[in-house]
Amino acid sequence: MTPPASELQIYAVEKRSPGTATCVVRCIGGVARTGQRFTPSPPPDATTAPAPLTLDHINCYGKPMQSLDPPHSATVRLSGDDVASLTKGTILTSLGPDEPSP
Repeated sequence: MTPPASELQIYAVEKRSPGTATCVVRCIGGVARTGQRFTPSPPPDATTAPAPLTLDHINCYGKPMQSLDPPHSATVRLSGDDVASLTKGTILTSLGPDEPSP
């Protein structure tokens, strides 16, 4: 049986630079792990699928973590071409099973 997809909901985008974003997120489904790839929920008027993002780092209450499960919140660093599209409320869904990318 395939495990459920990991889902993160963005509460705030704290810092953004070309190719990376630091966000406060809440895990709303599955178990999110560093190295996993996520796709943001596309806006209703989108004509193309958003580019995948990689979960590079999880910091929960000042402690680096390898995973995050519901209903916990954490500060995370995401990287990828589509970080400019991240806003409060965006839901990120993992690509494939709950396993880090190779």
